[in-house]
Amino acid sequence: MAALMAGTVLAGCGGGSKDATKDEGTKTDGAKGSVYWLNFKPEIDETLQALAKKYTEDKGVEVKVVTAASGTYITTLTAEMDKSNPPTLFIIGNQQGVKDWGSYALDLKDTAIAKELDTQDYNLTDADGKLVSIGYCYECYGLIVNPDLVEKAGHKMDDIKNFDTLKTVVEDIHKRAGELGFDAFTSCDMDDSSSWRFTGHMANLEYFYEEKAAGKAWTECPATITGDYLPNYKNLYDLCINNSLTEPTALSAGGHDAEAEFKDGKAAFFVNGSWEYAAVSEKVPNAVMIPYYCGVEGEEKAGLNCGTENCWAVNAKVSEADQQATIDFMVWLVTDPEASKEMVGQLGIMPYKSAVESSNGFLKNAKKYSDDGCYVMDWATNYQPNVDEYRKDLVSALNAYNADQSDANWEGVKKAFVDGWATQYEAVKD
Repeated sequence: MAALMAGTVLAGCGGGSKDATKDEGTKTDGAKGSVYWLNFKPEIDETLQALAKKYTEDKGVEVKVVTAASGTYITTLTAEMDKSNPPTLFIIGNQQGVKDWGSYALDLKDTAIAKELDTQDYNLTDADGKLVSIGYCYECYGLIVNPDLVEKAGHKMDDIKNFDTLKTVVEDIHKRAGELGFDAFTSCDMDDSSSWRFTGHMANLEYFYEEKAAGKAWTECPATITGDYLPNYKNLYDLCINNSLTEPTALSAGGHDAEAEFKDGKAAFFVNGSWEYAAVSEKVPNAVMIPYYCGVEGEEKAGLNCGTENCWAVNAKVSEADQQATIDFMVWLVTDPEASKEMVGQLGIMPYKSAVESSNGFLKNAKKYSDDGCYVMDWATNYQPNVDEYRKDLVSALNAYNADQSDANWEGVKKAFVDGWATQYEAVKD
C-alpha cells in the first residue's frame, strides 16, 4: 500500500530480473531504435519480461525491462539517466515527479499513445501545459458492499443514492444485527494494518471537496487546508464506527480481520479498494463498490476515488529513433489483444480504448459511474505532507474521539487534520 499512500515522492518497489546498476547496452539496430523501460511495479516484472521478449522476436526491436529494487526508484532513475543508454520509458507519477523530471519528458500531446487514451483523468502536465506523463493503470477505493445482505435486510442497492439513504440502510441493519445475523460495517480498526483506510483514503473526501469547491485540482501540496468538509468526513466516519461489528472503544487495539468479516458474511459494508476484488469476490462474487457518500450537496453524481501513480514518461533526451520505438511499443501494449490481456491481468485495468476489458468488478463500477457522468474523486490525499507523522497524529486524535465521542475530542481531530497539515508542511517544505 506504500505506493497508494505516498505523499510527494514516487517510491519504487520490488526487485527486477536485471541489475539496474549495470550499464548494459541495448541497441542492436540504431536505425530502428530500441526500448529501455525502467519499471517500478515488481508485480508486473515477470509479465513485462515475457512481453519484451515477444515484442523483440516479433518486431525485431530490442526491448529491455529493468525493475528497480524496493524503495530505490528515484535513486536508480538518477543513476540510469547519467548513462550512455538511459531509460527511454520511465515513471513520473505525481507533481513532485513532474517538477523533478519534467525536463526529461517528451511532450506526449498528440502522440500515437496519447490518442489511444479513453480518459485524461490520470495524466500529468507541467506549469506550461506540457503532457509530461500518462497513466497506464489506475485503482479506486470507496465502500465495498454485499448486495445480498443489503437485500436480505429488506433494502435495495438502488435505494442508496447519497448519505441520507446510506445512513438509513446502515443504521437499520445495525439495529437489527442480532435478528439478521450480520452487521452493517466490518471492523474499523485504528492499528497500523487498518488505520490508513480512514486517515488516508477516507480523509480524501475532505481534501477532494476542498479542491472541487475551489474549482481546481491541486498540482502541489498546499501550505494549509481549510477543513471546510470535515463535518462531511465526520458524517461518514461516525456512521462506520457506530454501526460496526466492533465497538468504537475497542478500535485502538486492532486485531480484527475486516476482509475476513466481509467475506464470511458478517457485515454488509467494507471500507477498502479495488485491490481487494480478487480476495472478496471468491466468497462474494457480486460485491460492488459505491462512493463515499457523506452529505455533500449534489453527491448523487459522485463517483469513486480513482487515481494512480503509475504514469509513463518518454525520455526527451534520447534519439528520435528510440523515442519512436518506445511509443510504438507502448501502443502495442495497449492495443494488441494478447499483450493488453496480459497487462490488464496484472494491473486490473488500463485506461485505453483498445485494451481488453477489465475483469475487476470494482474498476468496472468506477468506469460505470464515470460513463454515467459522475465526477471522479481524485487522489488529493497523495499530497498529505510528511505523511507518516501527519497520519500518526490523526490516529491519536481519532482514538481519543473513539473512546469518548465528545465535541472536545472532535476538536482534537480537527486540530490534527487542519493545524497538523500546516505543521507538517512547514516541517518538510523545501
